[in-house]
Amino acid sequence: MAQPQNTPTELTTDTGAPKKRSKAFLIVLILLVIAGGWFGMNKYFHSQRHEETDDAQVEANISPVIPRVAGYVKEVRVKDNQMVNKGDTLMVLDDRDLILKVQQAEAALATAQSNMDAAAASTNASKANINSSRAGISTADAQIEAAKISVWRTSQDYERYANLIKDHSITQQQFEQAQAAKQTAERQLQILVQQKNQVAQQTNAVASQSNATASQIGVAGAVIKQREVDVATAKLNLSYAVVLAQDHGMVSKVNVQEGQFVQAGQSLFSIVISEDTWVVANFKETQFEKMRIGQKVIVHADAFPDHSFEATLSSFSPATGSRFALLPPDNASGNFVKVVQRLPAKISFNNPTDSLIKLLRPGMNVSVDVHVQ
Repeated sequence: MAQPQNTPTELTTDTGAPKKRSKAFLIVLILLVIAGGWFGMNKYFHSQRHEETDDAQVEANISPVIPRVAGYVKEVRVKDNQMVNKGDTLMVLDDRDLILKVQQAEAALATAQSNMDAAAASTNASKANINSSRAGISTADAQIEAAKISVWRTSQDYERYANLIKDHSITQQQFEQAQAAKQTAERQLQILVQQKNQVAQQTNAVASQSNATASQIGVAGAVIKQREVDVATAKLNLSYAVVLAQDHGMVSKVNVQEGQFVQAGQSLFSIVISEDTWVVANFKETQFEKMRIGQKVIVHADAFPDHSFEATLSSFSPATGSRFALLPPDNASGNFVKVVQRLPAKISFNNPTDSLIKLLRPGMNVSVDVHVQ
């Protein structure tokens, strides 16, 4: 049986469907090319006026709570994630041993002051002895002068009696009396001179003792100052038994319990200061060319993706992040592999009264867009 021949109408229908499909495909392709070109040009022009990175985090000042004295924890007055104000009491240490140290320092100060008073009294007594010795020297000088006069008078009498004894005008007894009187006066003068010398030596000794006692006053004064410093130090350490908050903020996890012994300088927990929050963004070194301090920045936080934070580029780090690593790279050793470095930049928020800024926490991820033009 012979197969039927295709009519002209059927032939037109069969060849028309592929033609329609080819036109639709071409239209879609053209639209995709236009959309891709538009997207590419938009990204290109955007990249000429913006520098972006998602390697950025929220930062804030974190103040560690560190006791200045060692002791046992008597009381902990804060809990995890609690808001505190500056001057609030965070915890109290057992201060009984610190009170004893204050009392010990005060007793040492009282002893030093007593030594000072004793040295002052000894100095006054030495000065009185010096004045008495000097008065004794003056008396001895007067006695010596009187003795010299007596010696002169008895010497004159002796010479006269010596001339008279030659002529037998006087008796031998009278001559001997005159001679004895002369010798007695001379001996008395010698005794007075020796006594004066002894008094002078005693005066020098008393003066030396007075000088030594006066120097003890200076030593006692220095000891008093040292003891006063000890008292002040003990009282200061006693005040450190109460650990206070240094600023407003939120307490982190409190890793301390009552009865625990803590060392001076031991970090117990931290307070995240709520007064200031900023962003640290790590830009590639290839993005650094057009970036300048003071440029406008738009910040988007992952926690609040629909909110735009206005900010300003504040400063750049003096070195790349790798320079501050525990083991910074040394390209002079081993095989060199070039790695694009990142430079940290500080970004400050322009509107600190924004309510959402207070909800940001240090360490949160953000993305930043710097308007370089």
